[in-house]
Amino acid sequence: MIKIVFSLVVILFAAASLAAQQPSAPAPTQTPAVKAPAAPPVAPHTNLKVGQAAPDFTLPSTIVGADGRGVRYKLSDFKGKKNVVLAFYVFAFTGG
Repeated sequence: MIKIVFSLVVILFAAASLAAQQPSAPAPTQTPAVKAPAAPPVAPHTNLKVGQAAPDFTLPSTIVGADGRGVRYKLSDFKGKKNVVLAFYVFAFTGG
């Protein structure tokens, strides 16, 4: 019985001392490292102007065709058939 009580006291003391510990502050003699300011992101360069036709490109989709391969869409397939709106979200679905 004494062993059990002593074990509980030791466990409680260890838990209390761990909970009471604070993260140590840096020594006052140390100076924190100064970081240089980050450079602003560079905008991508394009030669396209507003109203100019977009270059032809192909995009994969999540749709699977009858042959089991992923369906790919080509911009030129829609030319003269449907109106197309292109929207680009910079950094969409990225960690940055």
